[in-house]
Amino acid sequence: MSDRQRYDRATSHLDPPLAVVDLDAMAANARSMTERAAGTPIRVASKSIRSREVLRRVLDLPGYRGIMAFTLPEALWLASSGFRDILVAYPTTDRAAVAALAADERLSREITLMVDSPEQFPLLTGRHPIRVCLDIDAGYVVGRFRAGALRSPVRTPEQAADLARLIGKNPSLRLVGLMAYEAQIAGLGDRIPGPYGVAVRFVQRRSRRELAARRAAVVEAVREVTDLEFVNGGGTGSIETTARELAITEVAAGSGFYHPTLFDRYSNFTGRPAALFALPVVRRPGPGVVTVLGGGYPASGAGPGRAAVPHLPEGLRHNGDEGGGEVQTPLHGRAADELKVGDRVWFRHAKAGELCERFDTLHLIEGDRVTATAPTYRGEGQTFL
Repeated sequence: MSDRQRYDRATSHLDPPLAVVDLDAMAANARSMTERAAGTPIRVASKSIRSREVLRRVLDLPGYRGIMAFTLPEALWLASSGFRDILVAYPTTDRAAVAALAADERLSREITLMVDSPEQFPLLTGRHPIRVCLDIDAGYVVGRFRAGALRSPVRTPEQAADLARLIGKNPSLRLVGLMAYEAQIAGLGDRIPGPYGVAVRFVQRRSRRELAARRAAVVEAVREVTDLEFVNGGGTGSIETTARELAITEVAAGSGFYHPTLFDRYSNFTGRPAALFALPVVRRPGPGVVTVLGGGYPASGAGPGRAAVPHLPEGLRHNGDEGGGEVQTPLHGRAADELKVGDRVWFRHAKAGELCERFDTLHLIEGDRVTATAPTYRGEGQTFL
């Protein structure tokens, strides 16, 4: 039975638009990532999951430990639900959330905040000391050329050690971890044709070597100031190379569970699409074209490839003039003439968790049956960004 047949059969009692997670595909992706990690624990990036039920299922799998959250209110909500060991990956200025964290002894044990500047320290005060993680710039820089996300201003071992000493002098803070996320490797596929692809692969090779040496030196310098519970790095696209670094104690991953389209572009691993959404065919404007309801679900970020793409049946493409629409999306291709009003077209999102901002429920499929449903953050009334 084809994937399309399985998904259509499993959801035949439901009306689209709807979203599904193929649990068999997700489990296969999870096993692949732990094999690539080769024993290094993987911290689960919640922004790529955005469902408490799916998070629980993932954390029950061997090889996965802890959560990388994207906001402090989200971390507080997850901790109140029983999740433990939560690292907030981005700095916060939410005074109410910080006050709630620092007022609760249990929460202050389970949640770690991100810092990269003394400017953030005055916001992080309260009854109980706050655990913090030092964010290090992992970008690749040569002269005026830079590859990688613009994150932390802390780059060198000396800068990291200086900030660690300042944290040590602040009674409201306790430094427990260090993170350096190499977006130019972990979040950028290298399977790109032409000269640009050659350039990407060249920069990634140079960046891996430079970062491995610099990250080790940063960790050594900070450990001379204080002990560290963890050193986090990498992402879905760089699990195996990051995990090989002796300075690393854990890697992060999230997108690899759902395997959205932006992660089709890697030569070092392949995954199975596990999160999809179905839209109904509502009209047939003419030969070779059908129109589905909704569909304009672009992913964040710059550059091409941000649109959700029709996946099943094969042979459909967007209209170049309209793209994905707010309330309807025309699709062209050889499969269009085989589709009837009421049929489903299955789409893949470009990024993982952002799909869940469009749907309140994920229907969990095993084989050709929906075996459970899981509310998304949105479905539980939680919109953290």
